[in-house]
Amino acid sequence: MSRAGDLLIEPPLLEARHISKYYGIITALDDVSISLHRGEVVGLVGDNGAGKSTLAKILCGATKPSGGDLLVNGRSQRFTSPAEARAAGIEMVYQDLSLAEDLSVSDNLFLGREIAGFLGWLGRRRMEQEASKELKRLSIKLMSVRVPCRTLSGGQRQAIAIARAVVWSSSNLLLDEPTAALGVEQQTRVESLIREIADKGLGILLISHNLIQVIRACDRIIVLWRGRVATHLSKKEATLENLERWITHGPRDDTGSE
Repeated sequence: MSRAGDLLIEPPLLEARHISKYYGIITALDDVSISLHRGEVVGLVGDNGAGKSTLAKILCGATKPSGGDLLVNGRSQRFTSPAEARAAGIEMVYQDLSLAEDLSVSDNLFLGREIAGFLGWLGRRRMEQEASKELKRLSIKLMSVRVPCRTLSGGQRQAIAIARAVVWSSSNLLLDEPTAALGVEQQTRVESLIREIADKGLGILLISHNLIQVIRACDRIIVLWRGRVATHLSKKEATLENLERWITHGPRDDTGSE
C-alpha cells in the first residue's frame, strides 16, 4: 500500500503489466496492461480473436505469458497452474459452468474442497449449512441446497457457479460470458448478483460479447483489438456506438488510418 500525501492508496487487487503471448510466429497478446480494483466491475470486450480468452487464461493461471508481469495485491506472481491462482484469491467462472449436474447444490459448492466429517466421511450436514449461509449472503434463493443442479434453471445454475467462485475467492472473480445462454430475466438477475458481489469488496472482470450488458454492469471497459489494448472507456464514455467502433476498427491515428 503506497501513500500519496496523507492518503493511503491501495494497490490494484489484480494487475497485468505489459503482458505478451506468442504461439510461434503468431502474436496473441502484445504489451497488454490492465488493472482491477476492489469493488469494481471491469468489462473486457473485443471481436473474436482479439485476445480476451488468452488474457483470461493467463490471469487465472491456465496459460503462462511469454512476457510481462502479474501482480496480486501489489505482489508479483508467477502462476504455473490454476490451483496457484486460486490460492492467490483468483477464481474463474467459464461459460460451460463446470457444474456436476447430478450432485447437489452444496456438493457443487464444495466440489474438490469437501469438508471431512467423522472417521473421514463427508461432512455433508456442515457443507449444507455452510452452503445455505453463503447463498443467503449472496441473496440467491433456492428451495433447498440438497437438490441436484440438473433440476435448476439456467439462471440458477449460473448463480451457483458464480457463488462457488465467490465462496473460494478472496479478491478477484473472472467471469467468461456469464449470461450467454440465459433469457432476459435471468440475465438481469445475474447482473444484479455481479453488482452485489462487487459491493462486498471483490474485483470482477466481466468478459462478454453482450455490449448492452457490459455497459449496464461495468464501471469501466477495456477494448482489446488484435491482441492489444485499443482503449479504456469510462462508464460515461461507453456507448454502444463507441464500443462497436473501437471493437471493429481499433485505434486510429490523427489522419484517421489504423
